[in-house]
Amino acid sequence: MIVKKAELAAVAVKKEQYPPEDMPEVAFAGRSNVGKSSLLNTLVNRRNLARVSGSPGKTRTINFFQINDAFRIVDLPGYGYAKLSKSATEHWGDMIEGYLANRNCLRCVVQLVDIRHQPSAQDVQMYRWLQHYGLDGVAVATKADKISRNQMNRQLGEIRKALCMAKEDILLPISSLKKTGYAELWAVLEQLVGEDA
Repeated sequence: MIVKKAELAAVAVKKEQYPPEDMPEVAFAGRSNVGKSSLLNTLVNRRNLARVSGSPGKTRTINFFQINDAFRIVDLPGYGYAKLSKSATEHWGDMIEGYLANRNCLRCVVQLVDIRHQPSAQDVQMYRWLQHYGLDGVAVATKADKISRNQMNRQLGEIRKALCMAKEDILLPISSLKKTGYAELWAVLEQLVGEDA
């Protein structure tokens, strides 16, 4: 896909702040510091569309990015950051679940996991949420450049097993550094939002 236009359409913490449901959306979810912002920026070939931070837990809102005036990529707040208070963590959970449960134009949620580690309990919980809402089926294993090819195949198998992914579910290894895996991810996104996007 050629991205001619990518812009921030809305920043929300509650339903009233969401943009209208006038185009398909694909959301990205993952632990804090898993590489969501880097992935989004590389995907749309922009440096600072989504803010990248070295400190985990930077994204605390639901950010809607409009692509080619045809669909939206939605950046959900990262989960699993230990330094947040319990009430802040619960608020984030409610905010994310509220979006997943009530957004009719949401086609799928792409779950990001770090290929170097076993999925956490929160990764597993998130994938179960997605299965519950019928929004599962696509996961991305980030930081693929950090491990060898032999390790990669083993880790992909471990991730599939831990998340209880179905055989037809898609799991793509991606490297923002080497820019690998993006053509495959775009092919999946195009199928989700429509060929004309």
